[in-house]
Amino acid sequence: MKVNPELEIVEELAKQILVAARTAPKAKGVDDLVFGLITDPEEKERLAQEMEKIAEEKGAAFKFFKRDADNVRNSDAVILISLNFNKPLGLDCGICGFRCEELVKQEKSSLDFDGPVCGIKLLDMGIALGSAVAKAKDLCVDNRIMYTIGVAAKRLNLIKGNVIMGIPLSIKGKNIYFDRPPVK
Repeated sequence: MKVNPELEIVEELAKQILVAARTAPKAKGVDDLVFGLITDPEEKERLAQEMEKIAEEKGAAFKFFKRDADNVRNSDAVILISLNFNKPLGLDCGICGFRCEELVKQEKSSLDFDGPVCGIKLLDMGIALGSAVAKAKDLCVDNRIMYTIGVAAKRLNLIKGNVIMGIPLSIKGKNIYFDRPPVK
């Protein structure tokens, strides 16, 4: 007899979640998203430690990075979804604040992420994130989209891209992302 065999399937469920993200609609059919999956405990710990380091560097207003680091440690897996922005779609829509030809000439920021990027591409990323967490919910896998994971993943060069978000996954008797302690 196997005890708690449901814990053995997290990687397969994560891959199903990533299929939902990959097949989400993309503007003009151009897919600039990159996906990653972390299941190794040492890699999760490295990510969590970087999140704690960021909390210390950024100060009191960013203590939530440390809280989220604890969530990463207690998660069964972490999905990374990245926008690897290469070129605008040529729509000149202005969402990013520029015409497409001007956008590519802008100096990249050296903040948490590398902007500016095409606003339509960010919408594509948002739709993929929404598809991923909807699929996770359909599979009864607890999850949460975390900006904090993306910042740490970017600093560690875990995945290529300008903007990265993380989705930790948990298969436990209680949702670890729901009753999280408030950040003080």
